[in-house]
Amino acid sequence: MAITYPLSLPDATSYQAARMTARSVVGVSKSPFTGVQQVQKHQGQWWEFEGSLAPMSRADAEEWIAFFLKLNGMQGTFLLGDPLGTTARGIATGTPLIKGASQTGNSLITDGWTTSQTGIMKAGDYFQLGTGTSSRLYKVLADADSDGSGDSTFDIWPSINTALADNTALDVTSPAGLFRLATNEVGFDLQQAQKYGLAFSAFGVV
Repeated sequence: MAITYPLSLPDATSYQAARMTARSVVGVSKSPFTGVQQVQKHQGQWWEFEGSLAPMSRADAEEWIAFFLKLNGMQGTFLLGDPLGTTARGIATGTPLIKGASQTGNSLITDGWTTSQTGIMKAGDYFQLGTGTSSRLYKVLADADSDGSGDSTFDIWPSINTALADNTALDVTSPAGLFRLATNEVGFDLQQAQKYGLAFSAFGVV
């Protein structure tokens, strides 16, 4: 049977520790004479992830090992989100959609939310745009309200590089983005008490 990407994680509750990193490409030059700095923001912004899994039995570990082998190193992709960010802090009700095509950058106009709600989304809340190989994970940077028409505008990270169609849905329930492994090698440790130890690192597809 052919393997179809992106894959889903075997069990997102298996983490012993995890680290999400927000990576931005910003150039800074400083004059050696005056110390004056010049800053150049570039387009690149993406998520990186490092996770170590809790020691597990062979039965559970083999599900993960098979998952990594299906990815074939950096070839395949999978869906991943913040393990502790699956639920919004804000109200996050309604049927949220992108309002208007051709939106790029670090601001997003949306509609379809429950009307006139304070804190419809809060700083730190995640949402997903796209599905399958177009899935991307975003974070809201400031508390936002919905107006009487159900509209709301967010400051977000990372930036949207490729504009999506009008009325593209925002997924606020267990949002995830598209990732690939950061290396072509994945090892697993054989520990005492007949347990397996696994860890991996990945980066978000831009």
